Amino acid sequence: MAHADLLASTDLFAQATDAELHHVASHATARDMVRGDLLFREGDVPDALYVMIRGRVAIALDHRPIDTRESVVALMETGDLFGEMGLLDGGARSANAKALEPSTVLTVPYGPVREMFEQRPELLWGVVRLLARRLRAMDEALADSVFLDVTGRTAKRILELSDGADEFQLPVTQEELAGMVGASRERVNKAIASFIRLGWLEQHERRYRILMRDRLQRRAN
Repeated sequence: MAHADLLASTDLFAQATDAELHHVASHATARDMVRGDLLFREGDVPDALYVMIRGRVAIALDHRPIDTRESVVALMETGDLFGEMGLLDGGARSANAKALEPSTVLTVPYGPVREMFEQRPELLWGVVRLLARRLRAMDEALADSVFLDVTGRTAKRILELSDGADEFQLPVTQEELAGMVGASRERVNKAIASFIRLGWLEQHERRYRILMRDRLQRRAN
């Protein structure tokens, strides 16, 4: 997909003209990452936003030195846009962004994006839509933490990571999965072991096979 087309598929640029999209895209560059590469760290001074071309990037909060674990607050996949907050408020990065697998991101400097919004302020409705989606995701995550126990949150994350397939390879490590669930690795492993014991799931290292999707879905609600 051309860079301009990729931008057009996001809420932020959905109403931009072809000329505006191509102008912004002309300043953008693709960046390849291997697993474990950090795109940015919490506290960094931001100068660009990003759109996922392929792969997965985790947005995570680092709790060190209090705790060595990270809390994964969002998982960015193909077509997702992130890193726009600094464009809006000028603040530092609020989390880490780390590649979970070989990935490519489109790096879009703030300059031409800010110029586009200054020339056509009505395009800021795209920002409103993007922020509304972020708020909905945060509301859902908050509801999960309040109303679902660790076992329920683990079931939900496994279903999300399966992407609708019954057989799949978990794209994250057990430690990263625990960060997404918001619990210790031991408690998440205990939840997975219970699914296997019940006959809902089969596991061989990072390969999973869902045997009773309806039971997992019921547990995730």
